[in-house]
Amino acid sequence: MSEAPAEPPTGSADGTPATLDPGTALLLRPPQPRPGWRLLPARVVAMCAVELQKLRHDRTELYTRAVQPALWLLIFGQTFTRIRAIPTGGIPYVDYLAPGIIAQSAMFIAIFYGIQIIWERDAGILNKLLVTPTPRSALITGKAFAAGVKSLIQAVVVIVIAAVLGVALTWNPLKLLGVALAVVLASVFFSCLSMTIAGIVLSRDRLMGFGQAITMPLFFGSNALYPVSVMPGWLQAVSRFNPLSYQVDALRGLLLGTPAHLAADFGVLAVAAALGITAASSLLGRLAR
Repeated sequence: MSEAPAEPPTGSADGTPATLDPGTALLLRPPQPRPGWRLLPARVVAMCAVELQKLRHDRTELYTRAVQPALWLLIFGQTFTRIRAIPTGGIPYVDYLAPGIIAQSAMFIAIFYGIQIIWERDAGILNKLLVTPTPRSALITGKAFAAGVKSLIQAVVVIVIAAVLGVALTWNPLKLLGVALAVVLASVFFSCLSMTIAGIVLSRDRLMGFGQAITMPLFFGSNALYPVSVMPGWLQAVSRFNPLSYQVDALRGLLLGTPAHLAADFGVLAVAAALGITAASSLLGRLAR
């Protein structure tokens, strides 16, 4: 007589055969996608590493972007130090100006970051990123913090130039860490502002026009060049809603030891960065269409 047929392997509740080893089970049942909060740090680190690789292979941008802040400190700062027309609280004007130029340099890098995401759309890279399990907020956050890394490198260059010119900056490690945080948070906001505008205008040429139209009002409508107290009333109101003013206030307080409202400054920068990420993430799908 023939033997009785073997019983089929019993299955588990989710349909995976109980007798299969875990490796074979993965072939039959794909792993669950990781939640967005676990992908976010990996995406941020990956984007930052890409930007550092770009700078390592091509330092031209780093050198050319150092020219403008050097001219501001050498010409504008030295001249107005001699004129003494702007009240600075008893410190030389070039010292007063240095934190504002750090903030300006970081903003000019971040405010045109939307051009890169439009280029990625035109090259088909953005659509490939959007079909991955990576949340859109993780993509935007990664790109925003990558802009923060580039801005931080630019800030280091400006600090070195200012030190060479004799600006009395602090070298306290904790305060320098606060400077880095302020630069990164502001760069996250301005890069997300740029990517938000990119999601609205959908064109590199239009984005360039909008970027040029808002950079100078943001710069001159802040306390980067002069105290808020010397501004006309309407410009003081604009300055209160300008994140650049809070960044400059934090940088002056940390680098020069001038009176500052650090808790309020960092709170405004953090809220602005979060709102920027939210706005840019909501428009990313429209940009990719």
